[in-house]
Amino acid sequence: MEAVSFDGSITAPIDRTLNELWFLIQGEQLVLARDGENVRVVDALDVAALGFPIVRFQFLGKLSRDGEYLNCFSAELDGSGSLPDGYVALDLRQLFDQLDVVTFGLAGRAKQIVAWDRDHQYCGRCATRMEAVEGERVKRCPSCGLTNYPRISPAVIVAVTRPYDDAQRILLARNHRFAPGRYSVVAGFVEPGETLEECVRREVGEETGIAVDNIRYFGSQPWPFPNSLMVGFTADYSGGEIRLEESEIADAQWFAADALPGLPPRISIARRLIDDFVAQQHEL
Repeated sequence: MEAVSFDGSITAPIDRTLNELWFLIQGEQLVLARDGENVRVVDALDVAALGFPIVRFQFLGKLSRDGEYLNCFSAELDGSGSLPDGYVALDLRQLFDQLDVVTFGLAGRAKQIVAWDRDHQYCGRCATRMEAVEGERVKRCPSCGLTNYPRISPAVIVAVTRPYDDAQRILLARNHRFAPGRYSVVAGFVEPGETLEECVRREVGEETGIAVDNIRYFGSQPWPFPNSLMVGFTADYSGGEIRLEESEIADAQWFAADALPGLPPRISIARRLIDDFVAQQHEL
């Protein structure tokens, strides 16, 4: 099995003798080298071959792959022209099954950092041009001192279960934006001044009318659509009947582990929550 790890420290000087990976963002898409049906993240030679101006770039850190270290950079690519043959720009959602977990995570990190750098060129308080702080992921206004870090939007995602006569079932809902037939667990953004647990109760109640208790932390996942941190929980049903928030939710039902509908991709924490539910039922 390939040994892969990532060190996101940006405090040490960059060793430019290492090979490089470049996560190039054009608009909202990632630019990749394409060979038939296969795609890969571009390297320094590809950057030169593309011939596109790089508007600005950022050092992400070092990737270790089977003992080889690679410098990783994100960059905003000029978007005024078409890519040459052998290269393609794809939305990250199109890459769920084409990139490994670590590379997909780095692509998401790159997209968010490029957007932060692009959108914080000037101070939002006094309009002075912002300056990057060396060795930190932060911009500071030289005039009024305002600082801006990359902004993360926390969201909760929760697998709610309840006992039926035959077995436990899981609450899955279908958002109007989902592909036909796809269902997932309930999720939503945290409001200012709200705890994660309060958000779980509110989102489940608002979207499906269900009350929950025994809320337990499951795990988390950065989710670059556009800049979320998904914090996963499990919870037990404690009352209520399904009542949809029809402006957002097309359907919601209780599903048994052996009768699930279309599900989210395996790379997502939503799918991890559902797969964990299924695994627990098979152990019974």
